[in-house]
Amino acid sequence: MKKTFLTLATVALLFTSCDLKKTESGELPEVDVDVDAEAGNLPEYEVNWADVDLTTKTKMVEVPKVVVVMEEEEVEVPVLDVDMPDEYGDKRERTLMVEAEVSDKEHNLEIQEIRATGKKLYVISTLEEMDQDLGENKNVRVQDQVEINAPELDVEYVIVGEKPDRVFNNNNRYVNSMSEVNNMLGDADVIYKR
Repeated sequence: MKKTFLTLATVALLFTSCDLKKTESGELPEVDVDVDAEAGNLPEYEVNWADVDLTTKTKMVEVPKVVVVMEEEEVEVPVLDVDMPDEYGDKRERTLMVEAEVSDKEHNLEIQEIRATGKKLYVISTLEEMDQDLGENKNVRVQDQVEINAPELDVEYVIVGEKPDRVFNNNNRYVNSMSEVNNMLGDADVIYKR
C-alpha cells in the first residue's frame, strides 16, 4: 500500500513538473454495431397515502358587517368668511369636517372653536359619550362641519375627549381638556366660537 502511494505521488509530481503540449487531435474509432434486444419492463409501485374527503358543515362564526345609513337633511351650517392679506392667495369655499369612529355607545361630536395662527387653522371639537347603546360590535362615525371661505390654509383637527380605540381616529389629535388646548395654542386667535 505504501509503495502504491509513493508511485502515485511520483507520477503526479512528474505530470505537474513537466510542460505538456498537444501536438495532434485524437478521435474515437467508428464502430458499426447491429444489436437485437427485447423490450424491458420497468417496476411498478403502488403508493398508499392518506385518503382525503372535502365536505362542509354549518357553524356559527362572527362575521364583521358594516351598516352605514346616510340621510340628507337640511341643517344650518356655519359659514366663515375670512379676509386675509393678498400674500395668502385667493379665497375659496371649502368644508372643514371633523369625524370620529366610535363603538359601544353613541357619541356627540361638535366643533367648539376654530383658532388661527400664521397659515394654520386649528379646528377644536368636543367628543362626549351619550347614554344610548349601539349594540355589540357596532361602530358608527360621527361628524360636525363648518364652511369656510378663505385662502388655502393647513388644518389640524383637535378633539377634546377620550380617543376611541379605532384606527380611523389616528387622523385627529386627542387631548384631555380645553386647558390643554389653551396651553398648546395660547397664541392662536379664536376666529370662530360656538
